[in-house]
Amino acid sequence: MFLLRFVKKIVANIIRIVYRYTYNLISIDDKVIIFISFHGRGYSDNPRAIYEQMRQDARFKDYKFIWFIKNHKQKNIEIPGAEVKEYFSLPYFYYMSKAKYWIINCKLPTYICKKPDQIYLQTWHGTPLKRLGHDIIASDNATFYRSAMSFESMCQSYDIDVARYNYMISPNKFCTEVFQTSFGINRERLIETGYPRNDFITNATADDVKSLKDKFHLPMDKKIILYAPTWRDNSFVAAGYTFDLKADFHKWKDILGDEYVIVFKPHYLIINKYENDHSLDGFLYSISANAEINELYVLSDILITDYSSVFFDYAVLNRPIYFYMYDIDEYKGELRGFYLDIYKELPGKIYEYEKQMLSDIKNNVYDYSYLKIFNERFNSEQTGNCAQKVIDIVFKDI
Repeated sequence: MFLLRFVKKIVANIIRIVYRYTYNLISIDDKVIIFISFHGRGYSDNPRAIYEQMRQDARFKDYKFIWFIKNHKQKNIEIPGAEVKEYFSLPYFYYMSKAKYWIINCKLPTYICKKPDQIYLQTWHGTPLKRLGHDIIASDNATFYRSAMSFESMCQSYDIDVARYNYMISPNKFCTEVFQTSFGINRERLIETGYPRNDFITNATADDVKSLKDKFHLPMDKKIILYAPTWRDNSFVAAGYTFDLKADFHKWKDILGDEYVIVFKPHYLIINKYENDHSLDGFLYSISANAEINELYVLSDILITDYSSVFFDYAVLNRPIYFYMYDIDEYKGELRGFYLDIYKELPGKIYEYEKQMLSDIKNNVYDYSYLKIFNERFNSEQTGNCAQKVIDIVFKDI
């Protein structure tokens, strides 16, 4: 196993070196567009929403669309109207050199080379609660990610990527300010359009809700609670980030009763799997970390989260949000720090103990005035046509 990993690492380094010396030899094709979501994890998020809107736009009828997805053959992923190719393969490096347009929602590796005539749209993937990049309040010996990258190296990796951006989507005025300090990007390259992925949330119908419940085999006659916690920067093993589940789902079932079911969706970076206790069958539904979370938003009636940015998007639905922050003292004291005053600016109440939270859910205790104030600040751009707004800006010259 060690030898295999060593060989793979050597081969990967050779490919990167060859790429760096040959990418300029490949001519740009103005009608090729590549899409990457979460480092090739799937067909999702803002790039997906933009792609699906492009498919309806006659201006792109002659264009070639390419998605890079890891292990796409094993996952049996096919995308109508697009070619699907393996992430970090030879075609990956070829088309990164060939495509006129890159539409990507995450930081690219530092070894990727961009030509002056290529257009890089960075869609990003959320309004941040936790501090990002240069804004992180870090101690002198702080390290980041499983690679134990120093604060300086982490910021440099962002700086290299940001220098390549032609456009970066901002979902709101708050992000327009935050992205300038966290990423060091100038205001001129930020396009304040709202997030394309939220068009689906804004425009979802009752029929959409029904079909999604069918898709995930969920009951039609019960209230659905989506539990979507985030990852912890300081909880990982060699293979990836781990999550120590602090939810006693037996207690949840006892308190909530037969009126509710729970949909548990871990963050996509989490590698450890939660094994369902069969005594919870019919109450707890554990969903893949790679599931399209927008679909889970739409089918649910209530969100429970912690420090994840999911609540910014979920608020668009004007449905109750509860914050279960059992480790809040550790989180705010030892990890990245927050942009918001979490006790005053979140669209819901913070709970350190699940019993009180579950009691409030059971008794419909929720102040909707939280949502009105919050959405006026963070979701005023979510008008249901954000993908088209982005396309009209980035492709204004075609």
